[in-house]
Amino acid sequence: MNRYVLNLEEIDRTQITAVGGKGAHLGELARIEGVHVPPGFCVTTPAFRRIMAEAPSIDDEIGRLARFEPDEHAAIGAVSAAIRRTIEEIAIPKDVALAIERSIARLGSQRSYAVRSSATAEDSPTASFAGQHDTYLNVPAAAVLEHVKRCWASLFSERAVAYRLRNRIDGRKAGMAVVVQQMVFAQTSGILFTADPATGNRKISAVEASFGLGEALVSGLTNTDVYRVRDGQIIDKRIGTKQLAISPAAGGGTAEHAIDREQQRQPALMDAQVVRLADLGRRIEARFGRPQDIEWCLAEGDFQIVQSRPITTLFPVPKADDNENRVYLSTGHQQMMTDAIRPLGISVRQLTGTVQFHEAGGRWFVDVTRALASPAGYENLQQLAGKSDPLTGDALRIIHDRGFVAALPDGQPGGPRPAATPPIETDPRIVDELIERSEESIAALKRDIQTKSGVELLDFILADQELKRTLLDPRSHQAIMAGMEAAWWLNDHLQAWLGEKN
Repeated sequence: MNRYVLNLEEIDRTQITAVGGKGAHLGELARIEGVHVPPGFCVTTPAFRRIMAEAPSIDDEIGRLARFEPDEHAAIGAVSAAIRRTIEEIAIPKDVALAIERSIARLGSQRSYAVRSSATAEDSPTASFAGQHDTYLNVPAAAVLEHVKRCWASLFSERAVAYRLRNRIDGRKAGMAVVVQQMVFAQTSGILFTADPATGNRKISAVEASFGLGEALVSGLTNTDVYRVRDGQIIDKRIGTKQLAISPAAGGGTAEHAIDREQQRQPALMDAQVVRLADLGRRIEARFGRPQDIEWCLAEGDFQIVQSRPITTLFPVPKADDNENRVYLSTGHQQMMTDAIRPLGISVRQLTGTVQFHEAGGRWFVDVTRALASPAGYENLQQLAGKSDPLTGDALRIIHDRGFVAALPDGQPGGPRPAATPPIETDPRIVDELIERSEESIAALKRDIQTKSGVELLDFILADQELKRTLLDPRSHQAIMAGMEAAWWLNDHLQAWLGEKN
């Protein structure tokens, strides 16, 4: 097979630099048992590079784009429009055109096709590029070459350039492949999220469905039916009033049309089809190893998967070794540290921690699942967390009352119970003494660390126990708890004294 064209069945996720994000995902989807993908091929990035080499002046224009800010719309629009015109005016080299035409002939010269952009940076775990590049539906075979060039040019649409700038993606390194697939004339289309995008619940799939092609749904032109599925059961169903659909037009392209009034409130899918679709989503998610945003269509009773990308809006969760429900508390939020913490800060905190910390999204968390599972552990945790932050206390109570965590057998300890802190003498000079000791410790550290560098410095940091010793000093802990307990005591009494809290 010519290196400018690859059939979908030849592609897997390792070839993203050659076929782009969409092409790599479609090739991987086609390998999953029971998942049907419309037959097709991919015009690879080497073909795009070949086109770009035909107009060396484009490089200078791309360099200009890299210097703009994302909100400089007029400047971005002018330069990107010039680049697109140049690309669309270039004649496709004969060997590239011949490779594409042979693939079309293999699939059927009398068919129509979906021609879709597949950039190397899109559909990644951090940037989806959804809707940034061009897609053309119901393209006659004779017009595929022209639409391939349009997809190449869409790498430099104003919205795509601004998106790359906002996400700090170097446009000079971006490449564009093009996916060409047999057109599916769908009766129903939609989106499947293998994690609920509203709540972030990874165990609930969300299905949106409407009549006709999926473009009406993804562009927001019509209402949809919305289903939520958990463990093979539909747990929520809302049927929308679907007034508009998009269908293939005679001679190519698509057209909008109104849905008959008596059909507008009819479900776009049967319940059994919703459950089957959710099951397909779980297979796809297992293949890619993370929650997926999947575009699907239903034609002649068969689901066809036309795209799958990672859901980029879910907050990451700490990794666990089992599949049980778990509850984590953000210790940073307990300390009013709401911003993400840099990796160095997380590493240092792990060196000084007395409990195991879990990292996700630049925050550190403590697993409190076991504490919630026993009556005594829950009481201690809810009281302590609730005093620091009433909202956290309320959240723990709701989670506990819903039975989110399985209860431990009677008598089994629910994690470590906080040791009672003995009261400290009411002598303010104690605080001055503790501060003085800390300052002496810091001065000694500065003296000892001056002679260290390189690996020796890192070994010194790892071996040093002074910071942990001062943090865990019982007298320091007593002083800190005295201040916290005084604040809690005041808060309890201010309501009675002044009618105020906090």
